[in-house]
Amino acid sequence: MWGAVRWFARLMVVLVAIPVVLTPVYLFVDPISVPMLQRYVTGQPVIRQWRDIGQISDRLKASVILSEDGQFCRHWGVDIAALRDEVTDLFSGKPVRGASTITMQVARNLFLWNGESYIRKGLEIPLALYVDLVLPKRRIMEIYLNIAEWGPSGQFGIEAGAQAAFGVEPDALSRSAAALLTTALPNPMLRLPGRPSANQRRIAAVIEDRVNQYGERADCVGENGRLAL
Repeated sequence: MWGAVRWFARLMVVLVAIPVVLTPVYLFVDPISVPMLQRYVTGQPVIRQWRDIGQISDRLKASVILSEDGQFCRHWGVDIAALRDEVTDLFSGKPVRGASTITMQVARNLFLWNGESYIRKGLEIPLALYVDLVLPKRRIMEIYLNIAEWGPSGQFGIEAGAQAAFGVEPDALSRSAAALLTTALPNPMLRLPGRPSANQRRIAAVIEDRVNQYGERADCVGENGRLAL
């Protein structure tokens, strides 16, 4: 029994050490995600070309933040208020929304697994706090936009997503195209920005309106702290 305990303890040390060591490395090295790695291992196609954050439309950055994580520039990796509301809804039997910040999604995609699990969610929180401590907001957003899944055929990152949907480079996205691409993030298997449903168009219009009104809330990922919208 003690042998099993020692083996488990060593495994835990290794699992903790991986993100502790790799996160500072990702200040300089462009990572791949666990979903990308799974596709590589199983022989499925992966389409991804890294784009520096300066090569990505500010309209897309604002659209993603105001749709996925409106407090991204203000929190430390975890939106405590949203998480508290989530726990309250859970214990009162109400539907839960997830409360995942962009930083939590980055932590999950780099170090954890997909699929609903309270264990995974619990691991995301300290990982996101650590990621936010080590990486600047602009680098977190750069990684997110380059590892997010943006299509049903192995399209990862905004370059592959923008090319598949509209045949354009990610620095040339209009506000409407940026908003439509953002609508795909919750479910890139079904939501196709190049062939949007009526509901996608409705959601995209809401996102575009948010960018028009509150775009400055995403300024932390802009060049010199400002977005050109």
